Amino acid sequence: MLALRNALRPVAIQTTRRWAHNIPSFSHLNAVTEEDLAHFHKILAPTSILSTLPPNSTSTDDLASYNEDWMGKYHGQANTVLRPRTTQQVSEIVKWCAKRRIGIVPQGGNTGLVGGGISLQKEIVLSLGAMSNVRSFDPVSGILVADAGCVLESLSEYIAPHNHIMPLDLGAKGSCQIGGNISTNAGGLRLLRYGSLHGTVLGLEVVLPDGTILDQLSTLRKDNTGYDLKQLFIGGEGTLGIVTGVSILTPPAPQASNNVFLALPNFNNVLPLYQTVKRQLGEIMSAFEYIDRTAYDMGISHGLGPILDAGEVGDSQCFVLVETSGGNQTHDEEKLNGLLESLLSAEQPLINTGVLSQSPSQFASIWAFREGLTECCQKEGKPYKYDVSVPLADFQKVVDAIRERMISKGLYGDHAISKVMGYGHVGDGNLHMNVIAKHGYRPELEEALEPYIYEIVASHKGSVSAEHGIGSMKTHALHYSKSDVSIEWMRKIKQVFDPLNIMNPGKVLP
Repeated sequence: MLALRNALRPVAIQTTRRWAHNIPSFSHLNAVTEEDLAHFHKILAPTSILSTLPPNSTSTDDLASYNEDWMGKYHGQANTVLRPRTTQQVSEIVKWCAKRRIGIVPQGGNTGLVGGGISLQKEIVLSLGAMSNVRSFDPVSGILVADAGCVLESLSEYIAPHNHIMPLDLGAKGSCQIGGNISTNAGGLRLLRYGSLHGTVLGLEVVLPDGTILDQLSTLRKDNTGYDLKQLFIGGEGTLGIVTGVSILTPPAPQASNNVFLALPNFNNVLPLYQTVKRQLGEIMSAFEYIDRTAYDMGISHGLGPILDAGEVGDSQCFVLVETSGGNQTHDEEKLNGLLESLLSAEQPLINTGVLSQSPSQFASIWAFREGLTECCQKEGKPYKYDVSVPLADFQKVVDAIRERMISKGLYGDHAISKVMGYGHVGDGNLHMNVIAKHGYRPELEEALEPYIYEIVASHKGSVSAEHGIGSMKTHALHYSKSDVSIEWMRKIKQVFDPLNIMNPGKVLP
């Protein structure tokens, strides 16, 4: 890697289920019976059914991966998991469940962070992982049509030989599924360049709560014929229907990619730096990621990097990762070098030091640091994760406010909350705040954090969920971001689509 020097500035250089007290009774739903299981056997192969009920008698251990989220925070109660392979099978299952008043929890890769894919009581889990076929890809238009159970990374590998990339990129790309991405309106690392799924998804195939198949799997980029119904399912978290197929526009792969990792003396320099980078890099800037010092030090302690020399980092308080993606290597390098020269020669420097990747492996290692922070949080303890949107200028204020809150409650230290940190996507105002419980989740910690953190976000006119969704975790906090009128109309939409309330009950709406 090419190190940057700032010549003008000397630098010395045991888990319980959360929200159990808020889970509704679901008295309107029925539990799965042996009769139901016998009917499911008429639809699916025996290997596609897991159930603790006879005659299957699957062990609870075999259901654990479907009943627990990857963080070990949410613990589901499903005794039956169904794994259909076709949209028609999904339709037949849903028709039976509607007739029998059985709740359904659609589940993709189970990589969510808000309990949206976990059965809260007696609902079945409908896992879409077996629906993993690419239906078509047009290398001219870049339009991909695929089953909802396709893993994001597998889709990326499928279209890579055709010089295209997926318009979203997530740390969980090796296990998350495109249907789940769409159902949660996942954002990720490429949103700044390619926009949200509301723009890149062209069409959807959805099984509605009565079993009807809604086929809007259009490959048209322009279709101005009435209500755009697919938008209701993007971010609907499976409460209005089950996404079984997707048509998505994939952009051409950039012919030149570079990244640079910069150390800043303090947070006040982040926004001026962002403005400078946007102005000088223009259309080739594809990512602008923020990492605070606590998160950086944590990553280093767990073997990420080191990217920068410790002596040059000195007392830098935050870090920024900038990525460029364009069509001409020479053109992009000229722009990037011009940016770096201006940063280093500025009368009042915005950065302390930095490093510019010089090879594909170095490019990957810089991204690996940013993407590895989530796993590092898990190694530190049990993280309370808050995915929020706030104005860029308020990132550090929100993190500091939560830290001060825990200190004032006597809950900051290795005996309780050991770390409060923030990192995220500056380009779209998305802050990932992680509050690490050293010895596990405890009611008194949660009570100190919530609803205080949502009140702080609301005071900055932010959103309690930027890209992870509401799930079961934030139903009680929805009113901090949505008005009573908005929530009432969301309820009306839910009633129209799912009058029996069998589709992912207890999620999104309070």
